[in-house]
Amino acid sequence: MKLLADAMLGRLARWLRILGYDTTYLTDTDDYTVMRVARAEGRLLLTRDRALAARIGLGALLITSEKLEDQLRQVLSTLGPSSAKPFTRCPICNTPLEPVDRETARAWVPLYVYQTQSQFYHCPDCNRFYWPGTHWQQMRALLSRVDSTVRDGTSVSEQKGG
Repeated sequence: MKLLADAMLGRLARWLRILGYDTTYLTDTDDYTVMRVARAEGRLLLTRDRALAARIGLGALLITSEKLEDQLRQVLSTLGPSSAKPFTRCPICNTPLEPVDRETARAWVPLYVYQTQSQFYHCPDCNRFYWPGTHWQQMRALLSRVDSTVRDGTSVSEQKGG
């Protein structure tokens, strides 16, 4: 499933990319352009704008929460099981990441990272390098929390007593 997040959902777009979803993120764009891109590219529009969601109809998902974890839960619950693979897309530009060997990454990553990591990934579009360091562990923890709420049907707010 290809997704398009409007200007109000930048953090959600980034996290969906981290999850492996092909997610376009449009900023500074009028509603007409958002609708045109969504239809032309066959993308489900994610928006917090009720009027825009109503205009698109079935091709839109109105995101109801301001909280990232609840937003992720809503999207994942709506989409159902997916073949998307986490940590395979650049969270900045949405391009699929390419594995690279350590020697290729050496000139581009901090020395400590080079010395302590064995796996590296490169975005050919924005030229960023990624590796499974502690930040990936923190991301996996958040994704695990979201996944457990999707499976048992509770919201993150409900789990926290909110």
